[in-house]
Amino acid sequence: MDVPDLLESASLLVPAETATENDITVQDIWDYLAHDEWEIALGLLEELGDGRSIPPALWEKLAEAAEQLRMERSAAWCHWRCAEIRNGVIRAELTLRPAGQGRRTIPISGTGVLRPMWDIGDLSPTGERAVSIAALWVENMPILEPGGQASVRLVPLTPSHWTHVRPGQRITMHEDRSVAGTAVVSEVHRPAAVPGDGRRYAPRPY
Repeated sequence: MDVPDLLESASLLVPAETATENDITVQDIWDYLAHDEWEIALGLLEELGDGRSIPPALWEKLAEAAEQLRMERSAAWCHWRCAEIRNGVIRAELTLRPAGQGRRTIPISGTGVLRPMWDIGDLSPTGERAVSIAALWVENMPILEPGGQASVRLVPLTPSHWTHVRPGQRITMHEDRSVAGTAVVSEVHRPAAVPGDGRRYAPRPY
């Protein structure tokens, strides 16, 4: 499909009653598409897609359109949102350790590239600490410096490992045995039931 077809197809997956905070609806999207304002239409569809009832197919179409438009961050975000629907998402407030106190001395990418380990309170059969992997997206920031603090989104690689995680829980981030950062969970959203799709996804790195 070319970009207009992808965006038109995606718009058909948005419930008619859905609106953004600025009362933009699907009808407005069609107006932008009629005038070949594809980048604007894509951005507004991303806003309309924030509802939890949106199917992964919408994000897949938006990701493909963004890739054709060479909008790399939008493409990464759309792939990420698709993974959130299928794997669930944990939102948290993350504080990285300063450069002099941890292994990392350079910023982390904010677009889902990093897939660190997390201590979420699990133990191995031998009673030792067990960690689980979750990809990391930094909200509203392209990078996060050592010692920095930001709201983040985590997509678990294995959602079943995270079923006991609750808001208010403190978890630690690891890139090796040392602690790279500490996060306090603010929201937990379980994987959505996707009809006919038993897959689990890892966000695509960009």
